[in-house]
Parts: sequence; structure tokens; C-alpha cells
Amino acid sequence: MKNRAPWHAPGPNRRIAVLAALLWLGGAAPAAAHFQLLYTPEAALPQSQALPLALVFSHPFNNGYTMSMGEPEAFYVVSQRGAEAVRETTDLMEYLEPVMWSGVDTSAEAFVANPPRRVTRSLGDYTFVLTPAPYYEEQEDKYIQQITKTVVNVGGLPGAWDEPLGLPVEIVPLDKPYANWVGGVFRAVVLAGGEPVPHAEIEIEYLNHEPQIDQRRFDPEARVTPPQSSFITLSIRANALGEVTIGLPKAGWWGICALDLDDGLMHNDRDLSLDAVLWVKAADMTR
Repeated sequence: MKNRAPWHAPGPNRRIAVLAALLWLGGAAPAAAHFQLLYTPEAALPQSQALPLALVFSHPFNNGYTMSMGEPEAFYVVSQRGAEAVRETTDLMEYLEPVMWSGVDTSAEAFVANPPRRVTRSLGDYTFVLTPAPYYEEQEDKYIQQITKTVVNVGGLPGAWDEPLGLPVEIVPLDKPYANWVGGVFRAVVLAGGEPVPHAEIEIEYLNHEPQIDQRRFDPEARVTPPQSSFITLSIRANALGEVTIGLPKAGWWGICALDLDDGLMHNDRDLSLDAVLWVKAADMTR
């Protein structure tokens, strides 16, 4: 892995800066970050059930903007089934179905999957992992590949939610990613090559348009209206240990993306930004 340059005080994120420049020049690009979505409606299940999944490359907060995906390089689930402590990897590529997915103003190639109930047949944690094909971002003349994780629990019995999976880059939870109350905080550590990434650049977005898997679209109605464009994508830095802490002010799914974790990679003779994404769900506390 390429040696990292010394950290400097955070400046505007490159992707946001590019979009902001386009807007200043009169372009129509939305001021939002790219996020690989690996969505299922619920993260904490009372019992085993078949899980519908949506794999969409989008701007989750701003208008449900969608970009076309190529065929994923890998898609699987890592399970630890409760007290048995049996860790198992199940390939899910055979369950992928290519679809046209509609955002509010766009449509693009995406995937859905409906693996059978036996995939989550026992109590414990299930970490779904997606390695998408690199996406060419014309505005930046580079490729983006976001290795994405979503953790689902069955029955309340915890498993291996806090264990690294040995991915090239990943965000490893320090709190259960499926058991968070609104108003709380969530912590994680950013890893590249198995090592923490000090001061990693992080983007955070709320899934503001609910995916409607049966209809292959995002709900056109937004849940939240931001007071100003800087609230669409929240940008922070990990600390010196590679740890990140975020607040969870609203119920729903939150995407955490660590950017450019290996700046030495190339794809098709262009730079490849290798990112790590983790999705976390917050729930309202009700009587």
C-alpha cells in the first residue's frame, strides 16, 4: 500500500468542491456525495426471514440521484450464528437481478436480490458485503469503487458485528450498527490493509428518499429539507487512531463513507478511489 502523505487541516472535499464549482459555473449537478447503497428495510429482525436487498449507486440525500452500476465483483454475507459461534460465508451473486432503478429525476442500472430465508436461518449477526465494479466519474476523470457493508441481526443475539472481515478497506463498528436509538452516537474505526487510517476523510449522508424495492425506485418525497446545501453531505475527519463518531439525529439509515483509502490504485489507466462504506440504522424510542 502506498505511503500516506502527512495530514493537513481539512479542506473542502474534492468531490464536493468539483460539484460546487459546476454549480457556480451554472451547471445542474447536485451538491451531494456518491454512496453505494446496500439496503434492506430492517436491520434488527425478531426472527429469520427472507431479506429483500437493493444495490443502488446514488446520492442518497439529494433527490435520490442514481448512477448506473456494472456487474458487482463480489456479493456475499458473513454470518456468525449465535451461541454456536459458527462463522460462515455465503456467496449471493446467484441471487442478483439487474433492474432499472428510478430516482426522483433519473433512472440507472442497479441490482436487487432476494436470497432465501435459509441465508439468515439462525440467530446472530449477518454482514452483507458488496464489492461493486469501479464506476467512472467523468467530472473527476477517475474511477470510484466503494466496498460496502450492511449488518443485520436476527433475534437479538449478538455475533461478530465488531470483527474486521479482512477487506482491503473497511469501516469496522465499535457499536452495534443495528441497535441505535435516535439521539445517540455511533462509533467505528476506518481500516486499510487491516490498519487504522489516521485522520481519514469521512462523508456522511442520510438516506432521505426511502427505497421502494418492489417498485424499483426511491420514494419521490424527501423526509428532510436541509436549511442549506452544506447539510446534504456532512464531512468530518477520523481521529489519530482512525476512529470516527457520528450523531444519529433522525430515524432511518445513515451512510458512512471513508474516502481514498489507497491513493496508489489505478483502473483503466486512471486513478481509482478505493472507499469504504458502512450503513447504520437508527430507531425512534417509542412507548
